[in-house]
Amino acid sequence: MADAQVQGYLRHLRDERQLSTHTVEAYGRDLSDLSDFLAAYYGSYGWSWDDVDRLAIRAFLSHLAMGALRRRTVARKLSSVRNFFRFLQREGVVAANAARHVRAPRQGRTLPGYLTQGEMSRLFELAGQHAARAGWRGLRDRALLELLYAAGLRLSEMHGLDVADLDLDAARVKVHGKGRKERIVPIGRHAVSALREYAHERDRHYGTAATTDPLFVSERGSRLSRRQIQRVVTGFIGLVAEESGLSTHSVRHSFATHLLDQGADLMAIKELLGHSSLSTTQMYAHTSRERLKQVYRVAHPRS
Repeated sequence: MADAQVQGYLRHLRDERQLSTHTVEAYGRDLSDLSDFLAAYYGSYGWSWDDVDRLAIRAFLSHLAMGALRRRTVARKLSSVRNFFRFLQREGVVAANAARHVRAPRQGRTLPGYLTQGEMSRLFELAGQHAARAGWRGLRDRALLELLYAAGLRLSEMHGLDVADLDLDAARVKVHGKGRKERIVPIGRHAVSALREYAHERDRHYGTAATTDPLFVSERGSRLSRRQIQRVVTGFIGLVAEESGLSTHSVRHSFATHLLDQGADLMAIKELLGHSSLSTTQMYAHTSRERLKQVYRVAHPRS
C-alpha cells in the first residue's frame, strides 16, 4: 500500500505537474530511501503513511546524517518528504503532515571542502577504468590520483616530485614541502601498485628514467605542469563529487578528514601533512565535530 501511494504521487508529479523525468526520478529515490528506512524502523509491526510521525521523520534524517550525506542533500530529501506528505494530506490519506515542523539541517558549506569516502572510492573505480583503456597516460593519471590521496600532497609538492623521491620497495615518498622542509610519508599498497604499473609503462615509452627525472611526465616527456595536474584531478572530481567547487587541494583535505574519521591521532596527521603548527591541522577536527553536531541537530528531539 505504501508503495502504491508513492507511485501515485510520482504519477501526479509527471502527469499533472509535468515535472522533468530527472526530477521525478529524484523524488522517487528520496521516497524509496524513506520507505526502506520506515520498513526497518517499524519492523514486523507493519505500518501505513498515517502511522508516520515527527519522531520517525527525525529518525530518518538521523539515519541520513550518519551516512555522511552532505547537509544540503539531507535538506533536499526532507523537502521531498514534506511535499509528499502535503500531497497525502490533500488526498486524505494522512491526517497531518508529519514532516511539516521538522527542521532541515542548517545550510552552509563546511570548510575545508572534501570528498566523502564513497566519492573517493568511486573516483578510483573510474580511474581504474580509464587506466585500462587509455594506455600509459591512463596509468599515469591513476597513479597520480592514488599518490595524491595516499600521501595527502599539496599541488606544488606533487608537481615537484622526481623519480628519486619515490621508494616503492619501502612504500614511502620524500616530499619537498613549504619552506624547503622535507618529510617522509608512507603510502598504501594501492598507490604502490599503481605507481609500479605507471613506472613500467613510462620507462617502456621513454626509456629508463634517471633518478633526477620528473616523476610525472607529459606526452612530450617533460614534467607535468601544475595546470595539467589540476586538469586531471578536477576532471575526475567533477565526475563523482556532489559538492561543487572542489579542487586538487580538496583531495588533501579528504586525506586528513578520512584519517581523523578513522581514529588517527591529530599530531600524526600534522606530521603527515607537513604542517608547522597544530592549529592548522585542528581545522580537520572541526570538520568532524561539525558532522557530529549535524547528527545531533537532526536526531535529538530537543535540539
